[in-house]
Amino acid sequence: MRSTISALAAAMLALAAADLAQAFTMVVGGLAGRCSDLAHAGHYDSEARDVCTRAILAEPLDAHDLAGTYVNRGAMELGARLNEDAHSDFRQAILIMPKLGEPHVGEGAYLVSQAKFAEAEAEIDRGLAFGSEEPEKAYYLRGIARWGQDNFKGAYDDFQHAIALKPSWSLPREQLKNFHVEPAH
Repeated sequence: MRSTISALAAAMLALAAADLAQAFTMVVGGLAGRCSDLAHAGHYDSEARDVCTRAILAEPLDAHDLAGTYVNRGAMELGARLNEDAHSDFRQAILIMPKLGEPHVGEGAYLVSQAKFAEAEAEIDRGLAFGSEEPEKAYYLRGIARWGQDNFKGAYDDFQHAIALKPSWSLPREQLKNFHVEPAH
């Protein structure tokens, strides 16, 4: 049963990768701004990631923009299925700005990809507590993490919350098709 849940969670994360790679943190100007734009546009090819790397290495960024650039590159790496690289970037962003929500949500996505669902849920909770810029993605990911722990009501509630925050996003709606809800007797 656990391997089936892990496979299902991996499939759900794979479906979300393109949306998740559309970055978490907005950075304006220079290479870091270009990195942010590419991430928000859903690019995660090596050229896009290289823009982020050049920004990290060459631009004088304040702590917020540096952490945001690591998060954006990490989101791209998730989209490219470079999970360990993404993990490294999210951890670096957390070191730079521990109370920024996005690197915690990104780290939660990485942990989901590793089927470490309880750890993922805790990390995503931290991201939500610190104020995620795109909380619908955090709730969606937490729904996957809860599903992986057989917390189906929690998963259902999180997918519903993601829809409430962004009604046009189809991914949580697709997950709700996996549920059959009956009225309480």
